[in-house]
This record gives sequence, structure tokens and C-alpha cells, in this order.
Amino acid sequence: MQNVGVTSTRSFDRSSIRPLHIKAAVGGVGGQFCDGYVLGIIGIAIALATTPLGLDALWLGLLGGAALIGLFLGSLLTGPLADRFGRKHIYRWNMALFCVVSVAQFFAQNAEQLLVLRLLLGLALGSDFVVGVSLVAELVPKRFRGPLLALMAVAWTLGFTVSYVIGYLLQSLGDDAWRWILFSSAVPALLVFIARQGTPESPLWLMKKGRLREARDVMERLGGGDLPTAEANAVKVSWSQLFSRKWRRNTLVGAVFYTCQVIPYFAMSTFIPRIFTALKVEDSYTGGLIYNVFLLAGAVAGLMVINRLTRRSFLIGTFTINAIALFVLATWSGMPAVYVVGVFAVFAFVMAASGVLEFAYTSELFPTELRASGVGLSVAASRIGAAAGTFLLPVMMERFGTASAIGACVAALVIGALVCLRWAPETNPRYVQ
Repeated sequence: MQNVGVTSTRSFDRSSIRPLHIKAAVGGVGGQFCDGYVLGIIGIAIALATTPLGLDALWLGLLGGAALIGLFLGSLLTGPLADRFGRKHIYRWNMALFCVVSVAQFFAQNAEQLLVLRLLLGLALGSDFVVGVSLVAELVPKRFRGPLLALMAVAWTLGFTVSYVIGYLLQSLGDDAWRWILFSSAVPALLVFIARQGTPESPLWLMKKGRLREARDVMERLGGGDLPTAEANAVKVSWSQLFSRKWRRNTLVGAVFYTCQVIPYFAMSTFIPRIFTALKVEDSYTGGLIYNVFLLAGAVAGLMVINRLTRRSFLIGTFTINAIALFVLATWSGMPAVYVVGVFAVFAFVMAASGVLEFAYTSELFPTELRASGVGLSVAASRIGAAAGTFLLPVMMERFGTASAIGACVAALVIGALVCLRWAPETNPRYVQ
């Protein structure tokens, strides 16, 4: 990974794990669990709320994608703010908003109110994606960074899977089951809010802002060692620097690979019971449970292999496998139900495994000065794509059929594979000379 105006010292990257590292890791991992939970819970919740709230295909798409739209805005706005004013305060307090809005969902009286609350949750999600990844990446030693960021991806998938299981267990609570399901996201948010209190500011960010005394204090709390030192020719950078000749390829790759991954991920995962029903799977909720179990298994597998593969082969290979899997689903008319569930299980496993790159790879594409902005832009691009895909999927299924909707997801995966094949830089330290 290239750097702008900073040189790392050995003592910073080779320090041992300290309690404060663990605290930052727990807060970051817990935040991703909450993020996955709140995005995963909406699928089964709106399926149960369809009759009580009178939802048609348009409203299903709007509510399914609302948090993603808010996430787009939150991540886009938070990146520059975090690079200018720091990560700490946003990181500590966004879970409070998360918790309050989660509780408010229980009292929503109509689809319009629920839509506003989902948008607000998305804003909190967007800020957490940006500051969580950036702060954890800058607080932990380099040799633990990739695996820890990958663990955050596993936590996100765990939250997504657990939300479906909770929804599955609470669906028998009658007409108000959807309210309790949505309310449940307040519980992990409160726990993470408590865990994050006392997390320090990034010493790298403090150093770049000339606040050396504060940076040294944080370094002492992290176990001591020398600070990274500013280069004599350090230059000021701005958000527009992401599109400079030096960084525009990384910016393009970060935005495109992330977007092409999450379009099919969220579209399929949010409406998996509806898709199974359309493909003649009788017990669609149990099929969805199997799908989510394979999501979790894939995320764990991704964590195990992330440092054993080049980033490029990981990206291109997973895009290709999933494009083939969905192409088979889109073109095999009348596929037996057991095969449908099996192919979706393969898709879920591979997609979740590749999801670890959304955390590790995006943070590796950008230097400290641009990391929050770069990650924020990548997340923003991905979430507007995911929101569009999630909104359009039920509409396309209703107007053009399930095969056409799945075919659109195949197209996104093919584009991702081609862009990564042509432009994705290798950032895994084991394979960079």
C-alpha cells in the first residue's frame, strides 16, 4: 500500500497486542455485528409486515433498500468529516443513534414512518462502516490488521445470519411480530455503545494533524514505541485527491468491486424467502435459514484464507464462481427445489467468503490521510448500488420474472470480475515485492 506524507516505524507495526487493541477490536467487530443485524432483519420483517402495513412490490423495494440509501449518505458524508475532525467521537456515539431508532421502529404506524426510520438507521450504519474500519485499521499493528478486518466481515455476516434466526423464531408472535423483530436490533447496539466508550483517537491521524503529544499518549496506551514520522515533503491532501492520477485507479477499483459484490448479495439475501417461493421451494423460510447458515460458514472460510491468497485471485475467482452459480439458476427452468437450495448455498458461501475483502481490501487501497474518505466513497458507491438492486429486485420479479431478476445480478458479477481483472492492484503484503 502506498502512503502520502507518512513513513511507518517498525516499533508501531511490530508491537504486541495490548488490552486497548482488544477494546478497539471488540468495538469494531461488535459494530459490524450490529450493522449486519439491522440490514438482515428487514427481509423477514417486511415479509411479515406485508399484510398489516398493506405493502405492495413498490413498498417492499423501498423498505428493503431504505437503510442502504441512508448508508450511502452516511458513508459519503462521514468520510471527509472523519478525515478532518477525527474518528473517535463518531465511533463512540453513532451506536446511541442506532439504539434509539431501533426502538422507535416498534412504534411505526405505517410504511411511511418506517421508511423514515430505516433511512435514519442507514445514516448511522454509513458512519459506522467508515469510522469503524478506519479506526481499527489505524489502532492495531500491521500484521494483525488483515485478519482483524476480515474478522469484522465475519461479525457482519454473523449479525446478518443471527437476525434471520431471531426473525424465524419470533415470526409466531402474531400481527406485531415484525415490530418485535425490528426492535431486537436495539439490544446489540446498546451493548456495543457501552463497549466503545474509552476508545482513543487514531495516533496516525493525530500525528498527521500535528497533535504529537496526544499521539504519543495514545501510543503509550497501546504499548509504547515510536510514532510514525512525517516526511519533509509531506503534502496536504483533500477528498478530491482520491481522483488524482496517483489514486484514481484504486478509487475506481474500490467503488466498483464493492458495488458489484453487494448488488446480488443484498438483493438475494433481503428477499430470499420470496425468491424461494417463486422458484417453487415449498418451505421458503427454512430454505432461507439454510442460505444464512452457508453465509456464516463462508465468512469463516474467508477469514481463514484471506492471507493465503492474493487479493486479485480472491476477487476474480469469487466473482466468477458466483456469476456461474446465478447463471445456472437464471437459465435452468424447472430446477428441482433441492438443487435450487443447493446452488443458493454455494452462492451464499462464496459471496460471504469474498465479503471479507470489503473490509481488508478497501482499507489497503488508501493511505492514512485518505483512508476514511476512500473507504467512505467505496461504501457509498456500493450502498447506492445495493439499494437500487434491492429496490428493483421485487419489481423486476413481478414485471419480468424471477429469471430476469437473477440475470441482472449475474451482469453485476461479470462487470466486477472484468474490472478487477483489468485494474485491481495487489495489496496483500505477502505478495507485494
